[in-house]
Amino acid sequence: MTETECRGSTLSIIATGDLDAAAAPALRACLWAVAEGHSVVMIDLHGVSFMDTAGLLLLLDVHRRAECLGLRVLVVGWQRQPQELMAEVARIPGPGSATGERYGLASFRRLVEQRARVRRGEAVGAPPLG
Repeated sequence: MTETECRGSTLSIIATGDLDAAAAPALRACLWAVAEGHSVVMIDLHGVSFMDTAGLLLLLDVHRRAECLGLRVLVVGWQRQPQELMAEVARIPGPGSATGERYGLASFRRLVEQRARVRRGEAVGAPPLG
């Protein structure tokens, strides 16, 4: 489940429940809430206790799409399992090492996306989830 809140120039996307392929329609629909005057999209994961590789790829896709709209993207509230999955997929050891400012780097996103696709058994050049 997702909901959106507008606070000044920030559009907050608040996700709850599992972040997996089933969450795709709701999360992508939130990007339609972007209006003129928004400059930041904040994705709040405080309510997400489980994420699989499909959810990770979805999050990366939403992040990329928002940036294509010229928006700065922040992902906050990483819970233990989603954070551990991202670190495991990225092969970066240590708590908190796969989130924070590294997530905003396009090269890091590409690395994580490539490794997540391989983990799911997808072709590396496959198009984003849709």
